[in-house]
Amino acid sequence: MTDNHPHDNCATLHHDQNADFTQHTQISISRRTFLGSVAGGMAAFFLTSPIAQAVNAALSGKSALLGFAAIKASGEDTVRLPKGYQYQILMSWGDPVFSGAPAFDPSGKATAAVQEQQFGDNTDGMSFFPLSNDRGVLAVNNEYINPEYMFAHQGKSMTAEDVKTAQAAHGVTIVEIEKTSRGWQLNQSAKVNRRITAYTPTQMTGPAAGDALLKTKDDPSGSSVLGTLNNCASGQTPWGTYLSCEENFNKYFGAGSENTAADQRGRSIEISPAFKRYGIKAEDKRFQWSYFDKRFNFLETPNEANRFGWIVEIDPLNPDSIPKKRTALGRFKHENAALLVDKSGHVVVYMGDDERGEHIYKYVSKDKYTEGADSSTLLDEGTLYVARFSSTAGDLKGKGEWIELSFGKNGLTAENGFNSQAEVLINTRLAATHVGATTMDRPEWIAVHPDKSTVFCTLTNNKYRGIKENQPLNGPNPRENNQYGQIIRWNPENNNHISHRFDWDLFVLAGNPVVHHNNLKAGSGNITRENMFNSPDGISFDGDGRLWIQTDGKYSNRGEFAGMGNNQMLCADPVSGEIRRFMTGPVACEVTGLAFSPDYTTLFVGIQHPGEKNNTSHFPDGGNSKPRSSIIAITKEDGGVIGS
Repeated sequence: MTDNHPHDNCATLHHDQNADFTQHTQISISRRTFLGSVAGGMAAFFLTSPIAQAVNAALSGKSALLGFAAIKASGEDTVRLPKGYQYQILMSWGDPVFSGAPAFDPSGKATAAVQEQQFGDNTDGMSFFPLSNDRGVLAVNNEYINPEYMFAHQGKSMTAEDVKTAQAAHGVTIVEIEKTSRGWQLNQSAKVNRRITAYTPTQMTGPAAGDALLKTKDDPSGSSVLGTLNNCASGQTPWGTYLSCEENFNKYFGAGSENTAADQRGRSIEISPAFKRYGIKAEDKRFQWSYFDKRFNFLETPNEANRFGWIVEIDPLNPDSIPKKRTALGRFKHENAALLVDKSGHVVVYMGDDERGEHIYKYVSKDKYTEGADSSTLLDEGTLYVARFSSTAGDLKGKGEWIELSFGKNGLTAENGFNSQAEVLINTRLAATHVGATTMDRPEWIAVHPDKSTVFCTLTNNKYRGIKENQPLNGPNPRENNQYGQIIRWNPENNNHISHRFDWDLFVLAGNPVVHHNNLKAGSGNITRENMFNSPDGISFDGDGRLWIQTDGKYSNRGEFAGMGNNQMLCADPVSGEIRRFMTGPVACEVTGLAFSPDYTTLFVGIQHPGEKNNTSHFPDGGNSKPRSSIIAITKEDGGVIGS
């Protein structure tokens, strides 16, 4: 989303970038710093910032960037916004995507053929491709399903047809939308409208394509895959394509029902070290795809799992185009893809691997981007790196370096289990560990400031931090059993994103200053009882430089999370550090995915899995209706820029 066209006012934010980062570092942790050793536990105390006046001004509501009044936390089953804002439902799971497609059937008896014509389930990352200010193409990920809502039997007696229906609800939905007198509307007759599912023909490209580890009986070429799944967050390229990121693909693979039952009786089913590292197990009880589709039974099709966990490039304006899995970007549990064109002309893609103790990556293209020129190889030919963070004991800032993940370098050789660049990319996690990358607290979305000076990444939470031996306390991840999460940021050396070095600090430590006092669990200085939250997940900048933060955390509103309410969306001033709550979502939802209209007067936001696990939400239709994942369109009543 860093490629959105900036709003006219954004020019006022372009200033000395190196000075900015110095200021960022000084104010990031305004009242707390970390002291003490890991062995002795953590101690923290309040510390006055060198420029505390700037922080105090921000926390007094004087940010020039944030023009709305913050709202309170909410536990209500609805969307809450600041005064002067409104929202509408753009589309919900099961809504028709094409003219003549069936309407949503709440009975839970929809077939795969019907679901293929409807908006998929559990909306996540999205991008808007403008045709004008009031018309454009919206590409949206459909991450996974909730069997308890999708099927009348609540997923308790799955069939082959049910699995096909579930697969049809995964993937990506592409639709044309237009702003009318009735608000934003879906054009069901548009030629670009498309559903990409778990069985849409897809092409493997790049260094790993055709490798023996990607070949199957049905695809001896190792280059033609059926479908994409668990598409989490996303990215957008300057040449007009959509990047959809495959995340928790492991949950769909298993050993099938009979083999799993045998395993439970004591027969051993061997799981390879690589499969274990990616979380693949014999049992897939929740989705049961391996019971009915041999592709997902790793005993029958052992290489199929290697064909998922990639970034998929899609042309949203060409419904006949074939999605491409770009293997040069590595295989792991991708969250999003933050793409920019460096001042050198090279394409740089920042990526997080969303699992406890995993890593942050960067890809740099071999060739340079030229507007209007052929871009087909920019994401196929390049170098993948993984981040190593360093800090002095007690500091919440430090230095970092990018370590190259290329066959033959940094010990990635046959002697260490890597026989080619293809194997390095297929088993990216193993390669990252081998070169000594820093384990992180679930690195999720990454966003680049519009002036390209600074990169932000959400570290959502990590119950294993400081507990598992391979996840010790460190500068970027300073809290044991991290329940609240944090946002890290870094500034590349000389403002050059192809540099191998960077400086980093923590923009915010989420926390609860009501429950905790004078320690890191209370959060950093820009966290107060009025804006506290946990588990930052989605982030993105608008053209004026506001940082939008979405959460996917605990919504019990009790104990460690008292006063936080439902999941929410906040807005931050990255210079002053001030954070204000902008939106609260319905019961048990995750707030995820955001995109702006070109003039920044509409903000599209995803409401994922309302009512999940607790069956107490009826969003968006109310009454006793079945909860449905939805996209909402937020506007100001006066038609102004969102957040201003």
